[in-house]
Amino acid sequence: MAEHVFHLKTTWPGGRNSDGYIEAQNLKTKISIPPEMDGPGIGTNPDEMLLGAAATCYIITLAAMIERAKLPLDKMQMQSEGIVDVTAGVFTYKKLIHRPTVSLLQHATKDDYKQLEKLIYKAEEACMISKALRGNVEIELQPSIQ
Repeated sequence: MAEHVFHLKTTWPGGRNSDGYIEAQNLKTKISIPPEMDGPGIGTNPDEMLLGAAATCYIITLAAMIERAKLPLDKMQMQSEGIVDVTAGVFTYKKLIHRPTVSLLQHATKDDYKQLEKLIYKAEEACMISKALRGNVEIELQPSIQ
């Protein structure tokens, strides 16, 4: 069994409305509570990072599946949305919505498009971040195939 280990260092100098810093191999940024949650809004925040982790994991997983299937990919892009519920002062990450837009090259066949549609949903099931969130955060796909 192989394991991959990732490290992240966090610096947080004060109370709730301070701003801190995170540093990993390829990630270096300021962090704080977002203004929507009455924070200073400096740098990024856990809500954006969770959304970013889920979105990048999904799109990379989908790209790998499309490549392995040898589909004639033209381009891909995606918009994602994270919804946080606040009930009785308790913040709960409720839902992620991914809106991938995928287009194939002109010579793509109907079978290519059918396979692409299957892969769009299979990628969400296979993505390790989606697996980690499953049962806690709803993940919805709203794909557009062009």
